Amino acid sequence: MALIVQKYGGTSVGSVERIQHVADKVLAYRKDGHEVVVVVSAMSGETDRLLGLARSINPRIEGRELDVLLSTGEQVTIALLAMALEARGCPARSYTGAQVHILTDSAHNKARIRDIDGARVRRDLADGRVVVVAGFQGVDEHGNITTLGRGGSDTTA
Repeated sequence: MALIVQKYGGTSVGSVERIQHVADKVLAYRKDGHEVVVVVSAMSGETDRLLGLARSINPRIEGRELDVLLSTGEQVTIALLAMALEARGCPARSYTGAQVHILTDSAHNKARIRDIDGARVRRDLADGRVVVVAGFQGVDEHGNITTLGRGGSDTTA
């Protein structure tokens, strides 16, 4: 049995049907006896949509509040994928970057990972769950949500 880390970008999780397809792929690895951690991005176009909303409010928005907003895209995807896995009889648990405790510096919109506390992930894997982690995000030492910038889900994985 191996630990498999899979990463799915926005196009791969861009609709409910595609999320269900991802769930089927994850299940195939589980059926082969592997432990699986899945890192997902926001659904295709969601980050741009959220950024557009922010810029319609404040064209010069950046920093902390933008990170709070943009991190919600991945939260939708982790919950939906965990639900799809559970519907297939596969125990799953979703985590935001903060819940995994992906500790970053405080550079909002372009944070760098300093440390990852894998204890919760390891416990869930030991309990037979698939772990679904929100890519692109973490938390700084002050508890502020941070984002890793474009391509941040690859970094998370």
